[in-house]
Amino acid sequence: MKQVILGAGGSIGVLLAKELKKYKTTIRLVSRNPMKINEDDELYEANLLGEAAVSEAVKGCDVAYLVAGLTYNADTWEKQWPVIMDNVIEACKQHKCKLVFFDNVYMYDPTKIGHMTEDCPVNPASRKGKVRATIAQKLMDQVKQGNITALIARAADFYGPGEVNSMLSETVLKNFAKSKKANWMGDPAVPHSFTYVPDAAKATAMLGNSKEGWGQVWHLPTAMPALNGQEWMENIASEMGVKPKFNASGKSLITILGWFIPILREMPEMFYQYDRPYVFDSSKFEKQFNFKPTPYVVGIRETVRSHKK
Repeated sequence: MKQVILGAGGSIGVLLAKELKKYKTTIRLVSRNPMKINEDDELYEANLLGEAAVSEAVKGCDVAYLVAGLTYNADTWEKQWPVIMDNVIEACKQHKCKLVFFDNVYMYDPTKIGHMTEDCPVNPASRKGKVRATIAQKLMDQVKQGNITALIARAADFYGPGEVNSMLSETVLKNFAKSKKANWMGDPAVPHSFTYVPDAAKATAMLGNSKEGWGQVWHLPTAMPALNGQEWMENIASEMGVKPKFNASGKSLITILGWFIPILREMPEMFYQYDRPYVFDSSKFEKQFNFKPTPYVVGIRETVRSHKK
């Protein structure tokens, strides 16, 4: 059995490659500059924007995992994501390869994100959200038509070891490490779920090697109850041995900070995710696969340890 990770260079791709070895499979890693994670990994250099290259990358594989992370920019997403999804769908259809698409929650209705399940209404409020809604619908339409076997695995915002460019890392951990105040985006009094990256990778591997997961949307395991912003910062500060000092950043300040922190430049249109409760429910996956998400206190401890290295 051979499985392929498309967009293998990010934190999810790295951990996913390790998890897939538990299923005694040969792993092919595909990116512009692939590097081995396991000793016997196959490396395939390709740009996912190239139709022929994607087809060759998928050829001979049973399951493909699309975990690519594009530059966090709406213009880039609008131009490139539809092309990539078309290329991957066609390659999987041609080579009879199952597809796992690693997705986010940007397409959900902003008024419903206080309790997100797989049935959350799709009503994107941002350009990036509209892109994700379009490509997810395109994939599931192909599934319903019987043209492809696929599933969608969705995660909330990330945190965890190796996730150095996340919002939590950029605005909290890195600031505390420099003895600076954290800059919490939005209202620190409202709950905000974060998905622990090792859990997300493990669950994605489980889905790709399951019999019952196909043709569905799955929320990847995420601890409950969600901590609020102040609790996140207090727990992180405690692990780092610093005082939990912070500023609550409104949309205008985020815009200014974006001049200096690249990931924040595209955040104003996503601000709605931080000014109200953002709670991610993964109970469907947890019950089906008997999976208990890593508690936040444990995940925070491991994340801080990783940042100290």
